[in-house]
Amino acid sequence: MSSEPGLRVPDEVARIAEDIRTMRIRGAGRIARAAARALLVAAREYQGGSLEDFIDYMERVARLIVSTRPTAVSLPNAVQYVMRRLREGRFGNVEEARGAVVRAAEEFINYSREAVARIGDIGARLVRTGDRILTHCNSSAVESVLRTAWRRGKRFEVYATETRPRFQGYITSRDLAEEGIPVTLVPDSTVLKVIEERRITKVIVGADTVTANGAVVNKIGTSQIALAARLHRIPFIVATETYKFSPYTVTGQPVEIEERDPREVLPEPIPGVRVRNPAFDATPPEYIAMIITERGIIPPKSAALVLWEVFGRSPAEKQGRINVEEDTAT
Repeated sequence: MSSEPGLRVPDEVARIAEDIRTMRIRGAGRIARAAARALLVAAREYQGGSLEDFIDYMERVARLIVSTRPTAVSLPNAVQYVMRRLREGRFGNVEEARGAVVRAAEEFINYSREAVARIGDIGARLVRTGDRILTHCNSSAVESVLRTAWRRGKRFEVYATETRPRFQGYITSRDLAEEGIPVTLVPDSTVLKVIEERRITKVIVGADTVTANGAVVNKIGTSQIALAARLHRIPFIVATETYKFSPYTVTGQPVEIEERDPREVLPEPIPGVRVRNPAFDATPPEYIAMIITERGIIPPKSAALVLWEVFGRSPAEKQGRINVEEDTAT
């Protein structure tokens, strides 16, 4: 970090960056909100003098935040949302520019939280008393749907996968149990058996990225669950915020799946054994019944229209290949 006055990255910003990098902050939504907060803190604590120095400083902070885990589309989208105000605005001094960054960051954080609540309100209407719902990984959007439905008096059961190798399903199970919702934790490998026993009436999962053609990139194992649901004609539903829709895919840029440390799968290496640990997979749009967003329920094929509405004609700032970040408590 630079020691020049006004250009030193504040300690809180450095902590946020490290927490994202080391996965102490996890989940696409939480990462996005943390990124916006880092920009807000950086702007408030800037001690330099010139407007040009402030802009250079904020660009450096933005690059730092994006570099931590430049994988969830929500992360660059959050940074782009805030920085666009600075890049496109006309300011007479540092205070005007600082105010624009702070307001944009606060707007994004508030919108992100309101979006989850709105998804809960919309999605709860799809839940029926007697439902047996399967979910995978951990998503605050999905939890919002289930909590809202439960608080409205609907009574149902939830089956949560463990979600190996990082076991995000434990988080989901704990959160739902604390709400009083009956929840059964199952190994990922039991999904087809659970479905074949006709214990499941709906599948509801979150998303890390939604592409322009309506494909959904989510925690590894999601596409297998979608295939099993399709085989047994069970609705496969996605709940996610629109800032997880990827404008980069409009121009044909691919989604690169993150390969994580093999020690997450096999802590002690076995000589001669190679370990693969892809963190995500892509579920094709034809496997998806609907996507619940804060703007309403859409068919997957309408993802391009959402991107048009949210981002306009031009995709957000291009950044090459796009990866996906895991969504644990978005």
